[in-house]
Amino acid sequence: MTDQSESHAMETNDGNGSLKGLIREDFLTPNQIVDRLDKYIIGQHDAKKAVAIALRNRLRRQNVSDELRDEIMPNNIIMIGPTGVGKTEIARRLARLAKAPFVKVEASKFTEVGYVGRDVESMIRDLTDQAVNMVRTEKSEEVREKAAALAEERLLDILLPSVPSSASYDDEEGEGEPEPGPDRELEEAVNRKSREKMLERLRAGRMEDRQIEMETSGDGQGGMMQIFGPFGQMEDIGGLMQDLMSGLPKKRKKRRVTVAEARKLLEQEEVQKLIDMDAVVKEAVSKVEESGIVFIDEIDKIAAPTTGGGQKGPDVSREGVQRDLLPIVEGSTVATKHGMVKTDHVLFIASGAFHVSKPSDLIPELQGRFPIRVELKSLTEEDFYKILTQPKNALIKQYRALLLTEGVELEFRDEAIRELARTAAKVNESVENIGARRLHTIMTNLLEELMFAIPERCTEQKIVVDKPMVDEKLGDIITDRDLSHYIL
Repeated sequence: MTDQSESHAMETNDGNGSLKGLIREDFLTPNQIVDRLDKYIIGQHDAKKAVAIALRNRLRRQNVSDELRDEIMPNNIIMIGPTGVGKTEIARRLARLAKAPFVKVEASKFTEVGYVGRDVESMIRDLTDQAVNMVRTEKSEEVREKAAALAEERLLDILLPSVPSSASYDDEEGEGEPEPGPDRELEEAVNRKSREKMLERLRAGRMEDRQIEMETSGDGQGGMMQIFGPFGQMEDIGGLMQDLMSGLPKKRKKRRVTVAEARKLLEQEEVQKLIDMDAVVKEAVSKVEESGIVFIDEIDKIAAPTTGGGQKGPDVSREGVQRDLLPIVEGSTVATKHGMVKTDHVLFIASGAFHVSKPSDLIPELQGRFPIRVELKSLTEEDFYKILTQPKNALIKQYRALLLTEGVELEFRDEAIRELARTAAKVNESVENIGARRLHTIMTNLLEELMFAIPERCTEQKIVVDKPMVDEKLGDIITDRDLSHYIL
């Protein structure tokens, strides 16, 4: 019997003896993923490299032969590093690059089965809900043009109701059809001409502010149902009841809205009619199982630090959460309101600061579920300088944009930025290392008076932040250790 993987590889031969890739070129390569992350996150190359490889491996696995595809398991990652160095930011940016179902959860919010709170299976339910919303949005965009045309026709029907025919009906004889004649044809021609003129005015935007009366379906926004109980499964009962109630006929109510609002409402209704929700759910579940990503933040908070004695109290629940995580990460079937979802090929990325506890404080079985460990380094003075200047969303750029809305140009001299970076590094060393978040407190204290004075007391159109200004605003706070603890 011929090995399927070998025959599959032969099919990718381009005829010149070289193998041809199966992955489409429009998907990001690991290098391109790291380049995209570099635009927002400074340093931490090892962590970026690990998540880039993991993300690309999802695509590689989907193009492997059927025989081996189910055997290739994702290499889950655990990122270890102090707070404020970019662990959560990597997850946020990865979610936008992945083009796959992605959910970020806090490990500290989960409780052991039997305790009041959320159970760990809820992360898979959240991931499935997110996937359904994602696929529904994609399908909505596909039918948007057709829905707009149908909404336009319904809008015309509201603006120009059909005129009752003047043709005679013989009700006594039971004839329901109007007799054809010149009057009937003339009415149809006039009606058609009127609709064409009205359509021109609609498309030209000359009727957007006109008020019309239309029937809309009641949106059950006020009917959210939430049920609390000792088991995690209780949280889904509210959602199931909501689904059952959504199958009942919806109340229609009349509203007075503008033509612009009516168009949006009608488009939404038409989009819902054109989308096959069964197909959406099926595709969403497949996406979760094949390319879903779960980011578990603060995993160190469920690791009980070793003290040499028996663990009691909340530590029992901590270890229980770890035990509950094991089958989910290893691969199990979770019941959701959209059906059963397998987690065998879901990628799990965990992160934690591990200030009090150590990765070895996690139970050994859970450590084995995260074979790839990446350590993120503490930020240096040079890193702070790059964080203030290089990323697309750098703090300095944010403050410039904020003050531009007041007609004020804010300019930072290079020596002032260097001094801010030096200050952040120094305070992190002497007080508490909170990483890049220190820059937020320093920038707030530096510009607080300026932000308060604009636009009434400060009428200058250009403000320059230089080193003397930084020294004046932050010098006393930095030298006084007690003030640093309190303010920075």
